[in-house]
Amino acid sequence: MAKKVNRAKVLLVLAVMAAVFLPSFAKYYELHDKKNALEARIDFLKKENKRLTEEKKLLETNISYIEKKARENLGVVRKGEIVLKDTGR
Repeated sequence: MAKKVNRAKVLLVLAVMAAVFLPSFAKYYELHDKKNALEARIDFLKKENKRLTEEKKLLETNISYIEKKARENLGVVRKGEIVLKDTGR
């Protein structure tokens, strides 16, 4: 009978400990995952910022790059050029 009481006490203590600590562990892992996601986002944004800074420098200093971008994005053509459009067929 004493073994049953001791076993019940141990199970009760384990259940109380689980009830107390499991939510904390779940919150820890949730925050850990969120931290990792935010660090990945920061890394991406740092790379994007570097790329944009380099592009800004090119747009401020390199006339050939400016012309290339104007042709690609705005459809700019030189006087006398003929534009051929791909119809996708």
